[in-house]
Amino acid sequence: MNLLGTTFDPHWAWLALGLVLAVGEMTIPGVFLIWMAGAAVITGLATWLVPLSVPLQVVLFAVLSVGAVFIGRNWLRANPIVAADPMMNDRGARAIGETVVVTQVIEGGEGRVKLGDSEWIAKGPDAEPGTRMRVASHNGSILMVEYLH
Repeated sequence: MNLLGTTFDPHWAWLALGLVLAVGEMTIPGVFLIWMAGAAVITGLATWLVPLSVPLQVVLFAVLSVGAVFIGRNWLRANPIVAADPMMNDRGARAIGETVVVTQVIEGGEGRVKLGDSEWIAKGPDAEPGTRMRVASHNGSILMVEYLH
């Protein structure tokens, strides 16, 4: 018994640690803590079913954590996570191949073009406002344009 007159069941501590690690994985995604969360939950369940000493529980958790991280890492290497839209946060890359309209004369290799509802700095061959061009590439937020073929 402890000071509060209750007994301490270590399996609750392991289950709580598993929950904390799982929440940590959701908060700071990195596909690492989830394997340790699983190891903590398994340790908690094993401790609940079979009375284990605290040192044995720690060893079990350590072995399960290392094994789970190793297996998880190998599984992710064999089954990589593919983004649904790899260019979602790269507006310049999404613009490649799009048709733009020159809004400010491209002179000396630099001007402005309209793409959708926004204007971008553009580099390319000289062109007058109203000229339709194609985005060939980008350098950060600067679009490299060329004449339509």
